[in-house]
Amino acid sequence: MNVAAARESGASRHPTFCRTALTHPLGLTMAAFVVTAVPAFLLTKIIGKHLESLVIMGWALLIGGIIMWIVDALYGSTRTIGRHQTERVEEMSVPQSIWIGICQIASAVFPGTSRSMSTIAAGQLAGMSRTSALEFSFFLSIPTMVAATGYDLLRTLRPKHGTPLGTMPADAHQWIVLVIGFVVSFVVALAVVAWFMNWVRQRGFTPFAIYRIIVGIAVLVWAMKG
Repeated sequence: MNVAAARESGASRHPTFCRTALTHPLGLTMAAFVVTAVPAFLLTKIIGKHLESLVIMGWALLIGGIIMWIVDALYGSTRTIGRHQTERVEEMSVPQSIWIGICQIASAVFPGTSRSMSTIAAGQLAGMSRTSALEFSFFLSIPTMVAATGYDLLRTLRPKHGTPLGTMPADAHQWIVLVIGFVVSFVVALAVVAWFMNWVRQRGFTPFAIYRIIVGIAVLVWAMKG
């Protein structure tokens, strides 16, 4: 049986789901986003303190790399078609999306924790194939990046304490420049995420895992010397 026939055979075994607004891929994406956004917002002060800690960053890189390597070794193989509980994003459940949202909190709280790594690894642990986990992670990156960029911009222009790092645009030209900068940065970030997803879909996480482990050890050594 060739790969195409195997995919068709695997697809035929999946039941037809009766989708609601919540169980639609868009609804699942927003559910995971809310699960991440609320705790991340409440933990803003803790996140700010962690950003200044090289030790936390080093451990996050090291532990994240190890987790990435183990999960990819155990669940990342695409040679066996149909062995995953969830082969497509359309087959995801609400508990899976909530679980991925919870795991994404780690990337907000601990600097050095890859958002993509945490969501993809969480998806694979929840029974998703690498492809479906990659696709959902990409969908989830869109509202996450928009919210994070908008919140950082607001904090920069209107901080609670101290002098703002910038000022609100005063005329139409400045607004246009600001919007262009925002759109360009968002599109570039989205393109990078899309490239990363495509690369990982074909080659796996192992090179990134090794890189994170090496950098994590280097950061920890640097922090201890300092």
